[in-house]
Amino acid sequence: MVYAYYKDGLSGDKLKRVYEIAPHRVRQYLRAEAGHVANVISQGAEVLELGCGYGRILPELAKKAGNVVGVDTSLANIKLGMKDLAHLSHCRLLCMDAVLLGFRDSRFDCVVCIQNGISAFHVDKRDLVNEAVRVTRPGGKVLFSTYSERFWNDRLEWFELQAGEGLLGEIDYEKTGNGVITCKDGFTATTVSPGDFRIITHDLDADVDLIELDGSSLFCEITVL
Repeated sequence: MVYAYYKDGLSGDKLKRVYEIAPHRVRQYLRAEAGHVANVISQGAEVLELGCGYGRILPELAKKAGNVVGVDTSLANIKLGMKDLAHLSHCRLLCMDAVLLGFRDSRFDCVVCIQNGISAFHVDKRDLVNEAVRVTRPGGKVLFSTYSERFWNDRLEWFELQAGEGLLGEIDYEKTGNGVITCKDGFTATTVSPGDFRIITHDLDADVDLIELDGSSLFCEITVL
């Protein structure tokens, strides 16, 4: 399964290396996403991040949030994050599947799944969104992001750097294009279009806005009714 690619292969110190080698434009994109989420959450909010990795953005969110919980399927990520974030008493990391959350209904003020997690998890997207909405309070926000079409060249460059360091398989250029990056080891990275987001969220009891950020991200922002 491709989902296990992040769980068992590209995790822990290897995942951290992915961000260490990110070129300048990608670093700008990463900062823009984290900053946008931090601006959306309210002071003292209860926040959940899906696919938190080793907790890369949790310190930024913790500046405003009352409590932050990050979940990830990789135990290596969780162990690394617990070590790095030990000084933040209001941050918790848990090994948990994002489509089978062990939280009661309406638990959080904001649920976050950024950096194309909605595609990278390789789970049913509608199930993922519905589960995020389930654990969000009425009036709360659910934020999903994917890559903007305009970010293609920078995104591809970043994946090429990862492949060059052996973090990903060799890129299969014959199968790569139109928003899809395919590696010769079977790894595939897709995105979600605005039309896809509208279909996925069509039946929700929620207000949905699509926002392009920084020319690099497309955010689907859901306000639970």
